[in-house]
Amino acid sequence: QNDVTFSYLEGIPYRSKIEERYRDIFNYEKRSAPYKAGEYYFFYKNDGLQNQAVIYRKKGLDGESQVFIDPNEASEDGTVDINIRSVSPDEKYLVISKQEAGSDWAQLRVLEVESGEETGDVLNWTKFTSIAWKNDGFYYSRYPEPAAGTEFSKANEYHSIFYHKLGESQEKDQLIYRNDLKPKMYHWATTTEDERYLIMSASTGTDGYETFYLDLDDPKADFVKLFSGFKHKNTVVDHRDGFFYVHTDINAPNYRLVRFPVDNPDDENWEDIIAENDHLLQSVNTAGSKLLAVYIQDVTNRAFQMNYDGSSVQEIELPGTGSVSGLGGKKEDEFIFYTFTSFLNPGNIYKYDIEANSSD
Repeated sequence: QNDVTFSYLEGIPYRSKIEERYRDIFNYEKRSAPYKAGEYYFFYKNDGLQNQAVIYRKKGLDGESQVFIDPNEASEDGTVDINIRSVSPDEKYLVISKQEAGSDWAQLRVLEVESGEETGDVLNWTKFTSIAWKNDGFYYSRYPEPAAGTEFSKANEYHSIFYHKLGESQEKDQLIYRNDLKPKMYHWATTTEDERYLIMSASTGTDGYETFYLDLDDPKADFVKLFSGFKHKNTVVDHRDGFFYVHTDINAPNYRLVRFPVDNPDDENWEDIIAENDHLLQSVNTAGSKLLAVYIQDVTNRAFQMNYDGSSVQEIELPGTGSVSGLGGKKEDEFIFYTFTSFLNPGNIYKYDIEANSSD
């Protein structure tokens, strides 16, 4: 296939000029917004034309940036992708994923934040997984180990959720959920920030999903279905004082944020915290005990912060007309970082003071 493809492409007379132009416009330093783990701030940086972005860290905001992981050194052709997937709630551990040659298969490893050393926790046969922490371990999604020689040809079936306890081998991981009747379903898990509930999404593809929850304080509890069918998208944003806060498109094509009691989720008990309006409510996240809402209005993002009851709405002044990403954090955060991009700006990073509602 490569011989046929490149014999044609190499015969295009202006192909080299396209390549030169692309290199010119793409060859600039690219950085991600930093995020905190322990005493360190981690971020990604690509000098311009590196195959993979390098993971850096610095101690405190004013510390010296140092290379933490350089994926480009993991293979001669630069096709190994390494990413930080999650930080433990106590900020002592990182979960990283390693993917080779563009494969969806990912190997998960755990590193200590302070030392940067691996703990020895290695999880194989993960694909399309989230990381959801609880106590001294985390939930993740994986497939059964395929027979030797079928790793890239066997049909992916029985995408299941497991719990991994730090320090134990993968063979001891606890199976949390597997649907034997529908082997081609996908399953993802998150935990609410207070680690009270495990939220599971079940999907047949890439659009629409069912939602379940599991009470992690009750060892005898089973999964409870919150939303049925695959026509809608419902995201549990948070749990607070016995209520779920859910970003939903049910009876709201432009989305809204609703609140309802966990033990009585029928729609007659739904309360609009952010009602639907004429503009798409793209996302709702939390940080600093505030709700942070991002809309698409007139082909640009507008962002707002408010209390959990929807009061004290304040617009977050963005740098201009463009797109914002990364507005979210932990309830104890006093500030967070976000990235703003536009047609004229390839991406600038801003520090947002939640209490002052100001960016710099």
